[in-house]
Amino acid sequence: MSIERITPEEALVLMEDEGFFYVDVRSVPEFEAGHPEGAYNVPWQHRGATGLEANPEFLAVMEACFAKDTKLVIGCQSGARSLAAAEALAAAGFAELREQLAGWGGARDAFGKAVEPGWMACGLPMGLEPEPGRDYESLRAKLSG
Repeated sequence: MSIERITPEEALVLMEDEGFFYVDVRSVPEFEAGHPEGAYNVPWQHRGATGLEANPEFLAVMEACFAKDTKLVIGCQSGARSLAAAEALAAAGFAELREQLAGWGGARDAFGKAVEPGWMACGLPMGLEPEPGRDYESLRAKLSG
């Protein structure tokens, strides 16, 4: 399944006009530092002692929180984690997926130069604190019922 990659502005339109939910797959500290307004945080990876490590509960948390026909925009910092997460979700049967290709901080080339602005640089609505029930701890709690 090919996943449509969209701009931050297109993501906002889908959220406002078509009922899409934004899932930010960055780590908890990244999410807490700022995120698209209204976003849910389900990390694809966690920060560990040696860098980013896979979140073994990613799919289980997503399945506990969202029906497989839920309309989802998946985003991260610059597009790499969100694409991997969206591909995993598609393989698990999620059908209504879009991947926000420039993420929160923007897409960068091999030299670190910004090549496409992210959500923050586009000046789109931001949240600095998770909304109740949208932080990872709250979402993860749905695994235990």
